[in-house]
Amino acid sequence: MRAIWKGALTFGLVNVPVKVYSAIEDHDVPLHQVHAADGGRIRYQRICELDGEVVPYADIDKAYDDGERTVVLTADDLAALPSERSREIEVVEFVPSDQIDLLTLDRPYYLEPDSSSPKAYVLLRKTLERTDRTAVVRFSLRQKTRLAALRVRGDVLVLQTLLWADEVREATFAALDEPVKISDKELELSASLVESFSADFDPDQFVDEYQQELRTLIDAKLEKGDALDTSETFGEKGEKDAGGEVIDLMAALKASVERSRAARAEKEKVASPKKGKATKAS
Repeated sequence: MRAIWKGALTFGLVNVPVKVYSAIEDHDVPLHQVHAADGGRIRYQRICELDGEVVPYADIDKAYDDGERTVVLTADDLAALPSERSREIEVVEFVPSDQIDLLTLDRPYYLEPDSSSPKAYVLLRKTLERTDRTAVVRFSLRQKTRLAALRVRGDVLVLQTLLWADEVREATFAALDEPVKISDKELELSASLVESFSADFDPDQFVDEYQQELRTLIDAKLEKGDALDTSETFGEKGEKDAGGEVIDLMAALKASVERSRAARAEKEKVASPKKGKATKAS
């Protein structure tokens, strides 16, 4: 991994030098645009409206237009802003971890200690673990002031940027204003269904099926050419009804519980060793 930022994590008079790394990476199959008629590559160019010339990226500045006047902001102008020059991740406060709304979590970053001794880094990590607190921090990255949550993941401090309060929309749906009667039996069956699907979360069990199917399609087209029947690659699948509301909720819940229990029982049956054979082998 390559560090994208270096600075210091500060709280009070404590200074923790750190390097910042992106904690995630994109696994999507890279695609580009082509002309459907002949397969020619479509490329986008940065063309100046005044002289019609293609402008190199290095010669492009940013500007603000209020409708009457335009103010050009050069890279040097932006780099001179105090926030942009700051190399500090400042701890603003320590809050109970359950007060961080998951909806506001944005991009995650790993922090690596950047000093000969990681003692201050480890101290902060252990303190967050012991107090069950999350540090709310403020810093600047790529010409933006960021608010972030600093928390612990294993032995590493993780910085996860937060959306600003005014970036999160309020959810107001008229349908939820109407009173809805839920019977005890419906709640009981629904809880049974939840229990039948209960498990410890293991993210490694899940894969991006769309990307796998896309890769299969690409490989098949590379092997057979463009004249490809996708049903030959993936097989025929019936169209699922995307609409349609389930009218008999009780029947659906009962059927779901029974199907889930049967599937789990079958799974456990296949996974468990056959005792008789194991005894005979010993």
